[in-house]
Amino acid sequence: MKYVIIIPDGGADKPLPELGDQTPFEAASTPHLDALARSGRVGSVRTTPPGYVAGSDVCNMVLLGYEPEKYHTGRAPLEAAAIGVTGEPGQWLFRMNLVTQGEDGTDRAGCMVDHSAGGIDGDEAHAVFSGLMDYWRQREPDLAKDFELTPGVAYRSILVDRSGTSYAGMSSAPAHEIPNRDLMSVRPEGNPSVQRLHRLMDLATDYLASCEVNKARREQGVNPANAAWIWGEGTAPQLPSFLDRFGLKGGMLTSVDLLWGLARLIGWDVIECDGLTSFHDTDYAAQGRATIEALKDYDVVCCHVESPDEASHQGDIETKVACVEAIDEHIVGPVVEALGSFGDPEQDPDAEGWRVLVLPDHYTLCSTRKHENDPVPFLMAGAWVRSLVQRTYSEQHANESDLHIEPGSDLMEYFLRSGMKNTSR
Repeated sequence: MKYVIIIPDGGADKPLPELGDQTPFEAASTPHLDALARSGRVGSVRTTPPGYVAGSDVCNMVLLGYEPEKYHTGRAPLEAAAIGVTGEPGQWLFRMNLVTQGEDGTDRAGCMVDHSAGGIDGDEAHAVFSGLMDYWRQREPDLAKDFELTPGVAYRSILVDRSGTSYAGMSSAPAHEIPNRDLMSVRPEGNPSVQRLHRLMDLATDYLASCEVNKARREQGVNPANAAWIWGEGTAPQLPSFLDRFGLKGGMLTSVDLLWGLARLIGWDVIECDGLTSFHDTDYAAQGRATIEALKDYDVVCCHVESPDEASHQGDIETKVACVEAIDEHIVGPVVEALGSFGDPEQDPDAEGWRVLVLPDHYTLCSTRKHENDPVPFLMAGAWVRSLVQRTYSEQHANESDLHIEPGSDLMEYFLRSGMKNTSR
């Protein structure tokens, strides 16, 4: 069997007045998703376990079949794995965003304006991170010597405290979950050691106020990277390989380092694809072609698309709908057509067969620009997947279905094995 998982990150939403009380999935033109749903099954799955916050780290771990209760140690360690950063026992890792806070003299002074600093690109971000590390060393050499800062993708980076300092009990807020919040009121807390992080954040604000990159960004009329936000704390996890658990070789296509790291931690390859970004300027068609090409080498190919989530965090309803439509046209349609070449073992016992699973990792609401922990809609189609009731793909139809999977980590086993008449392949 060949398996494809397509994740339109943050695609699920609530009905919006701007869309005639439809969700983006309902308002978008998605002929391929709807045809696929009618041929298979639609249901819901709880990707945020009780006691956890809806986030891409927890939710993607769940949908790939891994229980956060056993394996989740924090978000930053997953992203660190993507860029080859590892923590030794007793060392803590953090995610650090370049963000835009409201500047003095504005009505949003000190508040989170943009969690991605205007979608700052990699070259600018790397220059900022380099200059910031130098500034820390100059101003607080005794503190800075304990920390290692490694740029990730765009506005993201990984910060490691290699001093052995414990941050157990610390809590922090994801940058994308605090739009318009006063940053001083939601800083990391819960452990006295967070004062070390507060000092780094304060120094970052001083440096970023007048760095050359931000001077240029202000002249261009785009959001400056004028603050650093530290969050996602954790220590290095140990996950059993997907191959050992399920006997299948997997590969991941994504523009997001969190997904790269999670893939590597479960023994999947990260599949290169030029033109991918986290925003609507990504090359959807290239990702569709790369997914099809990867079927030659992998049993399971996961195609993760970040753009709906980023559009949601910006409250950009029109772009979110366009993202969903592009995924349907350039990824779902071509991929399902290509999967047809593997045949239908229900009709031909010699056919290899295929299955496809489509679902967002979590809800991301355009109305609040935040994640929600409701069970997400999924559709599953392919060999031996049939429903007596035909539904199109939407949040409402998923909720109306009699197929609800909880805990969500059971979904992977259901996708790979349920209803199989022949498991020899």
